[in-house]
Amino acid sequence: MIQHTMIVSFDQAPPEAELDQYLADIERVMLDSGLVRAFAARRHLPVPGEDAVPALIATAIVQVTVADMDALAAAFSAPGLHEVIAKWQSRYPYKVAWANHEPLR
Repeated sequence: MIQHTMIVSFDQAPPEAELDQYLADIERVMLDSGLVRAFAARRHLPVPGEDAVPALIATAIVQVTVADMDALAAAFSAPGLHEVIAKWQSRYPYKVAWANHEPLR
């Protein structure tokens, strides 16, 4: 099993309903690919004062679980993925940091 964990950081946090839709769109395209065994997404829980830290601070965390590295590589070209990314980048610009890793537990 391989997990692809993404830290998604919007330049300006979208409204709650829009963030929910962004996460739902990513989930749909990933699950529809047939490559994903599990999908999870959660909002970042801010701590007072963290905005003073010079770091990439998440708006949300997304984790996709696939069988192996071949499935992960294929997931990066899942039908509709690049369209979803382009749609949301044009509406609410964001940055992503990620790590590909074995399950942490």
